[in-house]
Amino acid sequence: MSETNTEPYRAGFVTFVGRPNVGKSTLTNALVGEKIVITSSKPQTTRRTVRGIVHRPNGQLIIVDTPGIHRPRTLLGQRLNDMVEEVLTDVDVIGFCVPAGEPIGPGDRFINDQLDTAKQARKIAIVTKCEMVSKSKVGEQLLAVSELRDWDAIVPVSSLEDFNLEPLVGELLAAMPESPQLYPDEMITEETFEQRAAELIREAALEGVHEELPHSIAVLIDDMDEGEDGVLELYASLFVERESQKGIVIGHQASRLKRVRQRAAKQISAIAGEKVRVQLHVKVANNWQRDAKQLGKLGF
Repeated sequence: MSETNTEPYRAGFVTFVGRPNVGKSTLTNALVGEKIVITSSKPQTTRRTVRGIVHRPNGQLIIVDTPGIHRPRTLLGQRLNDMVEEVLTDVDVIGFCVPAGEPIGPGDRFINDQLDTAKQARKIAIVTKCEMVSKSKVGEQLLAVSELRDWDAIVPVSSLEDFNLEPLVGELLAAMPESPQLYPDEMITEETFEQRAAELIREAALEGVHEELPHSIAVLIDDMDEGEDGVLELYASLFVERESQKGIVIGHQASRLKRVRQRAAKQISAIAGEKVRVQLHVKVANNWQRDAKQLGKLGF
């Protein structure tokens, strides 16, 4: 006599919060099993809410990747913070991420305090980047995190080494409400191909730039067309805020722009399943982060 699965199906929304560069986007990609969110060492890399879908036989996790909570200095920064606050009031579970190798500081405590406003959400602490430190250091961080509040669960993970990711999925699903399936089996994100491609170009452009320039870069896909050789041609505009930044992005004899094109083309080809060529045009949109009209044109 065959056993039937009596475990209820659960589905719901989770978001990961934490200081910049604690591994939120890397964790999202690892759980989804495909790169749907760009990653960078630059703070505030994520600029939109991106939904990634994790499928399991007994449930579905919809991960809402958001910009990090930070002190806003521009209109764009304020809009990003507003976006995070809206997500926190809607999700079923919040995963608070703290790296294993960094002491808990004022930024972590500030974000932990913000979680009190999301009274409806279950709260799980996630100690990330466990591959970077010894087991004893991980243990010390687990203890430190446990003192912040009464968590529903505390889970140490390594996204890069696939450590403890499945137990984390189990804890997140257990905290979700009983629900019918929310997305089709084959769907891993709501992002369109154009949106993913634009983000991968921005990720490529972020590599090696310093100071304020990372925040000044925005990308729009202008057109796509199949070339005569059957290769998908993707035309995009890369926006900066000042004329001086344009030269930095392009580089000496366009050498830097060439590297950005090549790096982006490789990543976009991987998600397209076919060879892609990227054509980039660098444009100046003066102080677009502070201009409501230009923010609207750029999708913010």
